[in-house]
Amino acid sequence: MKIPAQDDDATVVVRRPAAIPPSAASPPPPRPRGRLGLAAGGAGAVILAGVLAWVLWPRPVPQLPAPAPVAKPAPASVAPPSAVRPAPTPAAPPAPAPAAPLAIATITADEATIRDHAADRLTVFRFAADPSVIVLDFPTLHMQGATLNRLAALIEKAGAPRDRVLTDAELAATISKGGDTPDTYYYGHDYSAAAVARFFALADAQRVRLTPEEGTLRAMATQFGWFAPDAVGALISVSHVPDPAAPTLDEAARAAILHHELSHGLFFSDPVYAAYVRQFWDTSLTEAERDSVRRFLGSEGYDMADEALMYNEMQAYVLFTYDPRFCKPGDFGMTPARRLEVAEAFLRDMPPSWLRDSLAAGIARLR
Repeated sequence: MKIPAQDDDATVVVRRPAAIPPSAASPPPPRPRGRLGLAAGGAGAVILAGVLAWVLWPRPVPQLPAPAPVAKPAPASVAPPSAVRPAPTPAAPPAPAPAAPLAIATITADEATIRDHAADRLTVFRFAADPSVIVLDFPTLHMQGATLNRLAALIEKAGAPRDRVLTDAELAATISKGGDTPDTYYYGHDYSAAAVARFFALADAQRVRLTPEEGTLRAMATQFGWFAPDAVGALISVSHVPDPAAPTLDEAARAAILHHELSHGLFFSDPVYAAYVRQFWDTSLTEAERDSVRRFLGSEGYDMADEALMYNEMQAYVLFTYDPRFCKPGDFGMTPARRLEVAEAFLRDMPPSWLRDSLAAGIARLR
């Protein structure tokens, strides 16, 4: 709605009064008549001359009394500018109150506490050994998928674009094409803080309508400061078991998923560890082993063209996932003995961290 234009400055036209027609004007003075006839004689002339002399003789002009002087009113007292009080300015309406930030409670816990937790609602943990690692414990696989599947498609799933966020219809088609359901697209997730921030930046640029669960994820990312350019952090997830969508998942499977995802947490939060993993991938595995790892990950739906994703998943599967339902040495082109040898070599020069001690315990299981 436009405010109607004000007409304070409209041009005022002053029109000249219409000319008064002659019939309405004062009657003109009588026109002079013609000369009298000669029958009036000279007497008429004498009388006329006398009358004219009387009329035209100069007379003193009578003096009118001078008008009485009119007193001028005293000028109004004008206060100096400093003493003039301006009209009070109406108070500006108060600014709207800012929206209250969504405070999401977090619980600091170790791996065993998180593993044994039975979530009946979304629970947010900070990993005690590395508080920059956030663990989302979902009550259902369905809620986990509604929160993280679109992010997974952007960051690491094969067949999905890396430069834009999928719409709901595109995401559903991508999941279905891979033979999955929204609940089984992933059993556990892992992402860097930078990946989460990029996801929301793209979604905003595209104006993609997100789910309420993704809105909660945005609130968490805001609370954790992950939209800062230099933010460091990791997001991983697990889900309550058992779940109707995946009846084979049990407590042992949940423990294996959590341990696997926590190794990703260190990869995202510790650049020294990430650099070490890359060096080990390039120099300690054979080309045949790297190709076998790529094929295995490709069969799981990972983007084989993403080299960083390949060596990040290598360390999580080869070194920190021991449940044979998820992977076996043959999946990597290795014998059990070769897998043990690789783990021992990795431990030898591994940078100090909580995960180093965990790998030492894992090697004992592999022997």
